[in-house]
Amino acid sequence: MLFALTFAGHTQENDGSAVRIMFYNTENLFDTSDDSLKDDNDFLPGGVMRWNHTRYYNKINSLYKTIIAAGEWNLPAVIALCEVENRKVLEDLISKTYLSKYDYQIIHEESADQRGIDVCLIYRKESAEVLDFSYHIPDHIRSEDFRTRSVLYTRLLIHEDTLHILVNHWPSRRGGALAGEDMRMKIAGMVKGICDSIGLAGNGLAKIIVCGDFNCTPDDIEMKVLMNNERSGMALYNLSGVPAEKGEGSYRYKGIWEMIDQVIVSEPLLITDSGLSTSPDRFKIFNPGFLLEKDPLYPGFSPFATYRGYRYHGGFSDHLPVILDLKIK
Repeated sequence: MLFALTFAGHTQENDGSAVRIMFYNTENLFDTSDDSLKDDNDFLPGGVMRWNHTRYYNKINSLYKTIIAAGEWNLPAVIALCEVENRKVLEDLISKTYLSKYDYQIIHEESADQRGIDVCLIYRKESAEVLDFSYHIPDHIRSEDFRTRSVLYTRLLIHEDTLHILVNHWPSRRGGALAGEDMRMKIAGMVKGICDSIGLAGNGLAKIIVCGDFNCTPDDIEMKVLMNNERSGMALYNLSGVPAEKGEGSYRYKGIWEMIDQVIVSEPLLITDSGLSTSPDRFKIFNPGFLLEKDPLYPGFSPFATYRGYRYHGGFSDHLPVILDLKIK
């Protein structure tokens, strides 16, 4: 069965030659089946969230609607996602909605996260060719001691140019800003090391995108580790920094917008003379009206979430998607 789509169109200029990259925290995209290897009991029909088939199908339809709207006239070539339980929910998204017309393919691997949520990537086969991919955890941490999301690295060929994408979902700050900080620091150092290695192999010309839910803002110390351009290595630029300074964000906490979903690029994407390129103004927070609602506690609007606490709210996600357009020179 194909899920229907009804929404008010979002108008925004979109360069027809652009390649759109999208990242979206889906807010607990679980199926309704029990997985004995995961702590998914909350998201079962008998669990505290009362997750059922109707709510699941609504969720899939909501994600499809968001992707279609974000693509405008040309759907994103690459969509990085987090808080995804398994491959099945991705297959439902790309085959049981009208996304089936666009031949999206899946890159997914189960992570060690205790709740069973993963990072993954879907891509349009006509727009991108996957050359290789791998999942990474910090080298000095034993796999049995790693209980969060691994980092997905993918190397793609797009319009005869090579693009490297690293998808992240760093440990939560639940319990306070210091919660998970040590592991975020270790992952930040690992991601920086991967970028430096890619840059060295590419003679400093590698085109890299680092995206994800970092569970910290551009000014936090973990991001400064990742963005450390003082030593030798690949120079990285956080395109989310300027919007964050203006008070914009992808997530709202106690009435304050926070930019925790970010997009970082390597210098060659900004200064190249050929192939794929971008610029700071091509980074966007995708925030059409249907993804927002009036905040019941604080002035202004917040993302229209699926849940508010344990109460089903019927929305899309508690995060807004972020988008980066690449030009083709």
